[in-house]
Amino acid sequence: MKIKLFYPDQSSELALPAVGHISAGFPSPAEDYLEAVLDLNELLIKNPSATFYGTVKGNSMTDAGVEDGDLLVIDKAVPYRHNALAVCYLDGEFTLKRLKREGESLYLMPANPRYKPIVVREGSDFAVWGIVTYIIKRVY
Repeated sequence: MKIKLFYPDQSSELALPAVGHISAGFPSPAEDYLEAVLDLNELLIKNPSATFYGTVKGNSMTDAGVEDGDLLVIDKAVPYRHNALAVCYLDGEFTLKRLKREGESLYLMPANPRYKPIVVREGSDFAVWGIVTYIIKRVY
């Protein structure tokens, strides 16, 4: 799975009308008005100087809900926590995986049984480059 990275444009607001809460269970009474406006930059980006967008190419993380063409919001200021989706830099390439440590070994774990874990070998040029904070996907 490869990732193409982009800098976010913070120079303008993207204020969109917000409907409020939308029931995913029983229907709620219809609201005849818009509740407020929503700025996607404000909602999705907490650390502007450390945040990037990346488009996913590949399907090694489909069981984690990440599919080819999805847009990731990646924050380099967020520390890695267990089971987070990490954008990793390994020997000149970016990849999206979860990390797994077994003893002294570190593995980059796919979320698709068709792919094998990647062993991070001693001496590899490796870094957790950033953590995925949002996944944006097209649904139609």
